Amino acid sequence: MAQHISRRELKKDEVRETLAHGAEAVLSHQQVALYLVIAAVIVGLGIFGWKTYAQRQTVKASADFDAAMKIFQAPVGVPPAAGQVTYSDATKKFTDAEQKFAAVASKYPRTRPGELARYYAALSFEKLDKNDDAKKYLQGLTGSSDEETAAMAQFELAGLDSRTGQDADAVKLYQQLIAKPTVLVPKPVVMLALAAHYGQKNPAEAAKLYSQIKSDYPNTPIADQADQALALLPGKS
Repeated sequence: MAQHISRRELKKDEVRETLAHGAEAVLSHQQVALYLVIAAVIVGLGIFGWKTYAQRQTVKASADFDAAMKIFQAPVGVPPAAGQVTYSDATKKFTDAEQKFAAVASKYPRTRPGELARYYAALSFEKLDKNDDAKKYLQGLTGSSDEETAAMAQFELAGLDSRTGQDADAVKLYQQLIAKPTVLVPKPVVMLALAAHYGQKNPAEAAKLYSQIKSDYPNTPIADQADQALALLPGKS
């Protein structure tokens, strides 16, 4: 009888141990789940906080960029209207604009307005005949993760190279854009610019491009421009 009771008690002990281990396992899983939930909440709050911060930075950058654009687009040599910015001297205007754009680019480098500010700072430098400074800004923007910004910078850099006698660099940039056009820098616009670049130095190549534009984009304004430019090439008049 004692032996029978002993076995029953032994069985109960095994059941208790099993239940205890099960309870520990459940508790352990609950703790892990709780930790995962807490970690997810922390990550989520971090992402939300960063997005909120980034949005606020973009709003501030946009306001400063708009203020700089008002200077860049300000008329020169006209009486000021109510609330309008005007300048009596273009050099002063573009100097002020460059400084404003540079400040936006420096303060908000990771925002879209910050990148555009670098682009317009380069344009301001070009207006001031500070081509080396303009080129530095544009070269930096050609590596932008935003393909439109990169293409705009590349197109402007190609034009700058063309104007300053860097013919090989200009042609290379134009050809890259023709191979990979974007919405803001479409293929026919680049072809027209490349044809204009060839203009005096290689009229045969220019004529070839103008003819291609007329063929590929018939009955369009850009085809009309190509036709007019073709008629003005050396040996065509």
